[in-house]
Amino acid sequence: MQHDTHAEHAHHGHDHGHGHGHHGGTGKVSWRTAAQATLHCLTGCAIGEVLGMVIGTALGWGNVPTMALAIALAFVFGYALTLRGILKAGVDFKTAFRVALAADTLSIAVMELIDNGVIALWPGGMDAHLSDPMFWSILAIALAAAFVVTTPVNKWLIGRGKGHAVAHQYHH
Repeated sequence: MQHDTHAEHAHHGHDHGHGHGHHGGTGKVSWRTAAQATLHCLTGCAIGEVLGMVIGTALGWGNVPTMALAIALAFVFGYALTLRGILKAGVDFKTAFRVALAADTLSIAVMELIDNGVIALWPGGMDAHLSDPMFWSILAIALAAAFVVTTPVNKWLIGRGKGHAVAHQYHH
């Protein structure tokens, strides 16, 4: 597979600063690559969202502060997962942090917008509690919708050497 071959070359110093060199700048990125980048982002977002809801609910907060915490934690965990991979490659923290911001900011923002938009617009979605099966159903639908919308965004970004392509050069 072309992607694996590129990964082999990237570790020997070829094409480092250009993201996916074998795409020739034409923006040809596989949907699989875009979906993997989106799934990576979705994992961090889901962890942050659920944790934010748990904390907000436990503290008896209202919908708005709980949602704000959930969104903030979604960014924290989204960045953290990317940071972990980059730091494992031996990159210093400051550089790794800048790479994570460049790689994931738009992806997480789009994902959070869609995800929270679905929950906010769903009748009763904002009032569903963690113990309510409806909460988990709506969250699953919202995350699925966010995945579907964010994958083409990531495909477009990676095809231009931006987004997750920035972090990809550090992955082993």
